[in-house]
Amino acid sequence: MEIVSKFVVGSDQGVDEFFDVKKAFIKNSYKEIVASEIIENYIQEHFDHRKMINILNDFSNQLIMVFADQQPVGYCFFQTGNFYPEAEENQKMTAIKEFSILQKYDLPEVKLSLWNKVKSAIQFADSLWINIRENDSQIQFFKDQKFIFVKDTVSESFNLPSFIYKLDLKKL
Repeated sequence: MEIVSKFVVGSDQGVDEFFDVKKAFIKNSYKEIVASEIIENYIQEHFDHRKMINILNDFSNQLIMVFADQQPVGYCFFQTGNFYPEAEENQKMTAIKEFSILQKYDLPEVKLSLWNKVKSAIQFADSLWINIRENDSQIQFFKDQKFIFVKDTVSESFNLPSFIYKLDLKKL
């Protein structure tokens, strides 16, 4: 399997590929804990092509997608300049808003390809933060990357229990 991770710009094709993976991921990840009509309403409300193109054309936002045999299978969306209340003053932060890989492709080599591309993009930051659902399959991966628990919170998409983890990049 050929695995490639690359930046995606705010274009119709880039957003189409992103939304295809994101919709499939959301439907699969939440089907057991959120009613299907709530998921569909969320997709209808939050999946706007023009808005996403504008978001991706903002320099503080970045989207990296991972492809397996030229098919999009995962992504990481992150923002610079986000400040959590627990952050140190004047700290350059990057927040991973989403790190998602389709279940069929959630393999170590796919995950590492995406993670390595993210690491190359965030070298300027002092710390990296993520709000991750308490039952997310990626929690152990982030712990293995030396992320440390900061606090309990709720996820942005469906207000489910989640955690904030932080990686201090200057200590690596």
